Amino acid sequence: MADLWEPKREARRRAAEPLAVRMRPRTLEEFAGQRHVLGEGKLLRRMLEADRLTSVIFFGPPGTGKTTLAELIAGYTDRHFERGNAAAVGVKDVRVVLEGARRRLEQDGRRTIFFLDEIHRFNKAQQDVLLGDVERGVVTLIGATTENPFFTVNSALTSRSQVFQFESLSEDEVVGVLRAALDDAERGFGGMEVRASEEALRHWAVMSDGDARKALSALEIAVLSGGKGGEGVGVGGVEIDLGVAEDSIQHKAVVYDAKGDQHYDTISAFIKSVRGSDPDAAVYWLAKMLDAGEDPLFIARRIAILASEDIGNADPRGLAVASACYDIVHRIGMPEARITLAQATIYLATAPKSNASYAAINAATQDVKQGRTVPVPRSLRSGGGANREQLGHGQGYQYAHASETGFADMDYLGVDASYYTPTERGYEKRIGEYLKWIDQQRAEPRQERDTDD
Repeated sequence: MADLWEPKREARRRAAEPLAVRMRPRTLEEFAGQRHVLGEGKLLRRMLEADRLTSVIFFGPPGTGKTTLAELIAGYTDRHFERGNAAAVGVKDVRVVLEGARRRLEQDGRRTIFFLDEIHRFNKAQQDVLLGDVERGVVTLIGATTENPFFTVNSALTSRSQVFQFESLSEDEVVGVLRAALDDAERGFGGMEVRASEEALRHWAVMSDGDARKALSALEIAVLSGGKGGEGVGVGGVEIDLGVAEDSIQHKAVVYDAKGDQHYDTISAFIKSVRGSDPDAAVYWLAKMLDAGEDPLFIARRIAILASEDIGNADPRGLAVASACYDIVHRIGMPEARITLAQATIYLATAPKSNASYAAINAATQDVKQGRTVPVPRSLRSGGGANREQLGHGQGYQYAHASETGFADMDYLGVDASYYTPTERGYEKRIGEYLKWIDQQRAEPRQERDTDD
């Protein structure tokens, strides 16, 4: 017997749904973002069009469509859809899903997609139950996580899955999602007189940081609060300007895990920006780390390292600046330490660059580790101690300061090897000129000896 009240119950459920839920795309064509994996000719699109979908793992920031795309894929491929959260799913639940998947496959040939959110929380017992049927194709696993699965998901699962990285939506893509909600009369505000300025839409797109769900929530708050009038949706419609937009969205918390990808990716961007002589980018990444609660001493340590690794003798003062920075950060702490960190960052970003010292110690270390070691020349060995004089230790050593030039023509290594090659940048150019002069001084006495012979 038909349930006459079901349409009303469904209408009430729909009315309670937030805008972000109502505006979830219904087709792959409506899906915003991720063109690098879902665009024409891209791998995921090809897998779907060829009906050769294997188990996949989606990872990326919140609000980028991982769950939504999993549901769309189930509809596109006409597969049964099961949903679970790895933090709450037990072995018994997994067995129930797998049994249902086997039954559907055997009875009518219909395949099953098992969507597992927060897959990085999947424990070994659950994995062991799932692996066999995933490998045999009984069930297609779609995992979703905000963390890099290559670090957080067991290798047995990642090796059986295609891994796709989701990116935050671009500003234009978020604006497109907002415009769609404004135009959609069935699910959005198309049936109402809602007018949002371009500045308001752009503000939400920027403040949401690529999170479509957050941007849609801000739009909904602005509309339901009545826009500029602030008295709900009136007869004259809703007018949303930049001021209303600013009052309708909070600052988005920085997605940052002190031990995860964001930690390593952001410090990497910071170091590469300093190395690339871009002080603006370097200060931005510094601000992001500090705003997310990164340990300022960790940043100061990285600054000290890059002062030698990337600036080196092109500006020897850089190391002194980095050393002072670490000491001051340690002494005064936050929030004032951010100023010192910014000063050191900008100094090093704008300093001439050289990795010659870094390259030199790497090359010398490689020779030592590969067994290309040489004995200390006799002339350089300690002249003190028993039997040293009989062994000839220290004989032939020339004291450099006894020369007017401060140079002694000696062989200090015993083999022909070159590790340090100064650049033509900054102070290191002067170092190179001095080393050329040294080479000339070494060559002249030899020429004189050859002439005498």
